[in-house]
Amino acid sequence: MNAEAEQPDTKATETAGPKTEAKRRAGVPVWRTGKPDAFLAAAVGEARTAIEGIAAASDIGAHLAAKSEGDRLVTHLFESKMAGYHGWQWYAVLTRNSRSKVVTVSELGLLPGEESILSPEWVPWAERVRPEDAQSAEEDEPRAAEASAAEPDTSHAEADTPGSEDPDEESEDSEDDEPAGEAD
Repeated sequence: MNAEAEQPDTKATETAGPKTEAKRRAGVPVWRTGKPDAFLAAAVGEARTAIEGIAAASDIGAHLAAKSEGDRLVTHLFESKMAGYHGWQWYAVLTRNSRSKVVTVSELGLLPGEESILSPEWVPWAERVRPEDAQSAEEDEPRAAEASAAEPDTSHAEADTPGSEDPDEESEDSEDDEPAGEAD
């Protein structure tokens, strides 16, 4: 094996300068940052029509961008005009087969943008409880126990009052009779 072939070419990076690295986003593969497919990038109407299948036309704003996601795969972004979704963007991912002019919608949805309001990250209950919250809960427990002990138990007293007969008792008497509608 050639040891020089395995080493990265430092001369190419030195001559290319910082412009090349500025275009490439961290964590995004090189093939995703290329130029979008011209046919799919021009299919803004198809993308808008597809999004209108899941949202009202009045909720879809202006076309913002067409981004390349891969070979013959383009994502169209539209402004969201839905109430409560300021800064969000509708997206439609379009694709096509090689040498085909038929556009296929792969995915639709709503994504948060940089200006959108998002809920805070979820924190488990055990980590959300502060020491003062636990102390107040412990103080309330004895008070609740005292209050329940001081109140008389009325559940048995209601059953003994006249006129509160169980309606099921009446139906037991009528079970001996023949059912209505069946005559001999």
